[in-house]
Amino acid sequence: MTVFLPRTAVLAGVLTVAALALSACDAASDASAGSGGKSAASATTAEDAGGIGALAKAAKKEGTLHAMALPRDWANYGALIDGFQKKYGIKIEVENPNGASQDEINAVTSRKGKDSAPDVLDLGSSFVQSAAQQGLLAPYMVAGFAHIPDVQRDSIARWANDYGGYISFGCDARRVGTCPTSFKDLLKPQYKGQIALNGSPTKSGSAFGAVYAAALASGGSFDDIQPGIDFFAKLKKSGNLTPVQSTPATIAKGRTPISIDWDYLNAGYTDEFKSKGIDWRVAVPSDGKFSQYYSQAISLDAPHPAAARLWLEYLYSPEGQNLRLKGYARPALMNAMRKAGTLDRTAAAKLPKVSGTPRFPTESQQNSAKSFITQNWSEAVSR
Repeated sequence: MTVFLPRTAVLAGVLTVAALALSACDAASDASAGSGGKSAASATTAEDAGGIGALAKAAKKEGTLHAMALPRDWANYGALIDGFQKKYGIKIEVENPNGASQDEINAVTSRKGKDSAPDVLDLGSSFVQSAAQQGLLAPYMVAGFAHIPDVQRDSIARWANDYGGYISFGCDARRVGTCPTSFKDLLKPQYKGQIALNGSPTKSGSAFGAVYAAALASGGSFDDIQPGIDFFAKLKKSGNLTPVQSTPATIAKGRTPISIDWDYLNAGYTDEFKSKGIDWRVAVPSDGKFSQYYSQAISLDAPHPAAARLWLEYLYSPEGQNLRLKGYARPALMNAMRKAGTLDRTAAAKLPKVSGTPRFPTESQQNSAKSFITQNWSEAVSR
């Protein structure tokens, strides 16, 4: 498990890592130096780059931010992308918007040194820890870093949680009739061929969370995800689990009338589908409450290092965090913003209701679970 240090110790650790990282950066990165600051590629704070103004100037000179796997309807990314481009005049190129966390990591490793490599990464918790262990991430602390809960940020600032939610069931009530409210319900014969994940748990953070939630609902724990794999193997054998990957398009066409996904995505679909005559309902399962956050990180070899850092500053600003809320996602700085009076309380009141306090698996538990799923998922669900 990551040991979290006081802010002064974090700074010392970050600067040590940054010094090592700098030797891996090519000379071209110096073109992104802010006025009176370090090269953006070696900056661990906006102050290092000469302040937000200098960082924005250097980012605008770069002109582009390259990202992957950021669907416009995922946690309000559409509004965030539009807001950033309008505010700073920097174009955001999003490749493979429906890609998974592992696709982002693969692109970083396979495109090292190329202009087409991702600048920034939005990764599920277990995936960002894997990327950090592989030495793929640059340390960087946004302005609000110290206010992110210790358990939701890396001790040397290679990543930090940004937004999250709960595993939920989205259901097309007109097609399904009685919507499920528990994992136990999903095994009922009436749901044959109707239940879908949004990808494979070996690649998708939300699908990975669904297996973890199923494990908690089936006698497992953060240390024992096997019951979750067994549950989905049983669901597949019963014919209830469809191999079709759930997307807004498959939902609209009636191919995936029950989608196991994050509550902020399913809640967002409720608004989107209303105009299409779809009665989309959302429930956090009563027997498997699993909450997880997605993290932001900067690639160590980002081809646009200033734009990458400016993008993270925007995401963690009150403007960016409130836009997350409007997309039904729970921002990492929610409690700090509530205390500061900067939280959009109207948007916060619309979040899906959940009882109890969420618990999170430790870094070692997630890594073990991810490794276990990678080794056992395919065989289990193909029986």
